[in-house]
Amino acid sequence: MSAIARWCFRHRFIVIGGWLLLVAILAGGMRAAGGAAFSEEYTLPGTESTKALELMESQFKRTSGDSGTIVLHATSGKVTDPAVKADVDRMLAEVAEVPEVGAVTSPFDPQGAAQISRDGETAYASVTFTKQRQNLDTDNIQKVVDLGSELRSDSLRVEFGGSAIGELDKPSTSSSELIGLLAAAIVMLFAFGSFVAMAIPLIAAVLALGGAIFSIDLLTHAMSVPSTAPIIAAFIGLGVGIDYALFVVARYRNGIRAGLSPEEATVTAMNTSGRAVIFAGGTVAVAMLGLLMLGFGILSGIGLSAAIMVVFAVAVAVTLLPALFGLFRMRVLSRRQRAQLANEGPSEAQISHGWERWAGFVQKRPVSLTVMATVAMLVLVIPFFSMRLGSSDAGNNASDTTTRQAYDLLADGFGPGHNGPLQLVAEVPSPQAATDFTELGRAIESVPGVASVRVPPAAPGATVQVMQVIPTTSPQSEQTSKLIDTLRDRVIPEHEEAGLSVHVGGQTAVHKDFAAALSGKMPLFVTIVVLLGCLLLMLAFRSVLIPLTAAVMNLLSAGAGFGIVVAVFQWGWGSSALGAGAAGPVESFLPPMMLAVLFGLSMDYEVFLVSRIHEEWLRTGDNNFAVRRGQAITGQIITAVAIIMICVFTAFVFMGMRIIAEFGLGVAVAILLDALIVRTILVPAAMQLFGKWNWYLPKWLDRILPHVSVEGPPDAPTAPGRLHALTPADDDRSPVPGKHGG
Repeated sequence: MSAIARWCFRHRFIVIGGWLLLVAILAGGMRAAGGAAFSEEYTLPGTESTKALELMESQFKRTSGDSGTIVLHATSGKVTDPAVKADVDRMLAEVAEVPEVGAVTSPFDPQGAAQISRDGETAYASVTFTKQRQNLDTDNIQKVVDLGSELRSDSLRVEFGGSAIGELDKPSTSSSELIGLLAAAIVMLFAFGSFVAMAIPLIAAVLALGGAIFSIDLLTHAMSVPSTAPIIAAFIGLGVGIDYALFVVARYRNGIRAGLSPEEATVTAMNTSGRAVIFAGGTVAVAMLGLLMLGFGILSGIGLSAAIMVVFAVAVAVTLLPALFGLFRMRVLSRRQRAQLANEGPSEAQISHGWERWAGFVQKRPVSLTVMATVAMLVLVIPFFSMRLGSSDAGNNASDTTTRQAYDLLADGFGPGHNGPLQLVAEVPSPQAATDFTELGRAIESVPGVASVRVPPAAPGATVQVMQVIPTTSPQSEQTSKLIDTLRDRVIPEHEEAGLSVHVGGQTAVHKDFAAALSGKMPLFVTIVVLLGCLLLMLAFRSVLIPLTAAVMNLLSAGAGFGIVVAVFQWGWGSSALGAGAAGPVESFLPPMMLAVLFGLSMDYEVFLVSRIHEEWLRTGDNNFAVRRGQAITGQIITAVAIIMICVFTAFVFMGMRIIAEFGLGVAVAILLDALIVRTILVPAAMQLFGKWNWYLPKWLDRILPHVSVEGPPDAPTAPGRLHALTPADDDRSPVPGKHGG
């Protein structure tokens, strides 16, 4: 790290120019590629819903894509009035000519008779596209909306629903990013008292964010990446980008205050905090890449995008920051601080006396504080055990969106099930099979939870037929999920005779199958992420207990975060106030995504805290002193880092997307608890109780593990030998006698 730090410090303009050139090249490449090509792919090979979709695509290519609805509501009169009907017929004829529109079913056609409500005030037209929504040209979706919107008047409301139309409702994240940056600037200004020291982390974060976002846009042309990936990556990028830079800047400022020259302060900062940043970033990247092991395209795209963002944040921290230190030099201190340095001379690392007193308080009461903190965390974890995975429907969209208004109109006019009909797709190789399929439809009409069944007339000789089943409950309802199970497990098997094969599909069934498949792989995912995290910490600190303690603490923080998400979004405790709609299931891909992020970020705090404790332990050999001093030195900076993270993630809670709100709130709460309880009480108390056991590693394990130094060279040459096979029980003396008691 010394050579890299010196080179970047001395060639600062080359480094800064190189980063600006790299971002410009990536931006140009993104534009040359025609922008991003996001893909929302939920289908899973071998599932019922995928088989239904494949059958549809094989027989009905022009009507196998996603659908949309044009909802009409007469505020005076009826939608069946001749003048209204004439305008609607003309509009739908034009919609049918829009590219990628495969079919339009008018409520005034014979096959669309059921699309007019009983009171005649509401009707809807079905628009079926030729492709799935992720592959549609949004310009064509917009044309459909524009044509329908021309009919709006004082007496006729026109709204648009369906998964395809939902592609147009996705909000911009720019305002949330700006709020996050502003909050971070305020926190750092209070922490450092210097505009330059505040500006350096912001410059680093923005540059890393820009380079990573352009890279993610390019990635969409090579693999399936969902449109939420850059939003989540922006969460992580703003958070870790600022945090890593903040951690290094704080160490650089301490070096300047200690009397080092700017270049030597840079080398020292990179040899200590810089190494910790590389290691912390590695843990986050590994956790996010763990999503690839689940085998789902949508999660692989999110995981790789987040990992790219972290790599950029680390690369900026270890190259651009030394260059910026070379540019600003002593100006990372305020004028008052520089004057104080000139008048009073060098001083030791800045220690917060408040944190030092708190560390001493925890050391005197480790058992009682551990019990109270653990009980508080476990109470917050309780809701996690009732988590129900699924996918929220448009009823949770922002109230001012057209998809939400269309949803409400359909629910009022026809019942909530019309917002998520099930599609039963059957292989009918013989006339008898076709007859059995018709009889199946009659049987389904009497199944509890079914509002109606529609069987469109089949083309002569067709070997695939489709039936539409309208539930009595909304798509996100647990009753609808149980209805799918009833159809698949009981009703359909009783009628599958004479070669008839029926599969339950539709968006509601796709989301259910995705949640079920994901739940089955979660235990393996959690195990792999935890083991990898433990291995990395074991390499860093040559310890058995520290990685195990960190794993337990991180899972506790993540569980509490999930508990809050369940209470707010599934139980409905305040979800409407956040603009996330009513109570509903937790988004199915939230658990692995959120766990990967939380485990990685929690490891960051663990590395930042324990690396400084370990540094003091190597210098003094006194565990009590090392824990107390390490917390006193890092407490203020970790708190500032946590506040920045909380501000960044909270800013995204109110942007109008339920999945993003769930993610933002869950991570923000988990980070808050991690900073206030885990790193402030539980970790120091545990390290106090374990004593010198914290640094125990068996000799045989020490021999086979590669040696990695997080802290760099020790500050003093008096570092004691590490405990290997020798346990604290074998020698209860302090390795350095007379140093603060052992």
